[in-house]
Amino acid sequence: MRERVLAAATELVARDGIERFRYEEVAELAKVNKTTVYRNWPDHVELVIEALSSYDADSVVLKDSGDLRVDLAEFLVALADSLSTPRGRALSNVTASAPENEEVTAIVDAAHERRMATMRERLDKAFERGELPPVDVHFLTEMLSGPVHLLLRRGRRSFTREDADQVVDIILAGIHAVHAE
Repeated sequence: MRERVLAAATELVARDGIERFRYEEVAELAKVNKTTVYRNWPDHVELVIEALSSYDADSVVLKDSGDLRVDLAEFLVALADSLSTPRGRALSNVTASAPENEEVTAIVDAAHERRMATMRERLDKAFERGELPPVDVHFLTEMLSGPVHLLLRRGRRSFTREDADQVVDIILAGIHAVHAE
């Protein structure tokens, strides 16, 4: 029952955000009585926090194949896949709908920081190998992941491997061009 309620809460936050989150819908989707939801989670934000805290941001891996371009493109495809799940969509929605809630913000920040640590580790190796001139890792990660978030948020189409290749090529070309001057 607990897993069904958490999954239902995640799905509803993914669809509607926190501002339109209703216990009645959670109970209906989870196929439990509404009082069961109220009894176990008297505060709806606590239910959202528990549902989202199980999100595994580490599932987005940044491999080290020795080819930075390929590794970054694969990372973007994995990121898009992760953000397309109910939990990924829910995390994106709560950022916009509950920025004042410190616990929710902490969950989103922790997921983001795990991805940044992965990116930082791979890019440090790229800097050491001369694959890439030293750049701000946080800024580069935001530049790479921004188009993924934008395309998925707009919902017009999925994010493809071709999109990933194009984003990576443009950003890497820009970095090399700026540092060649």
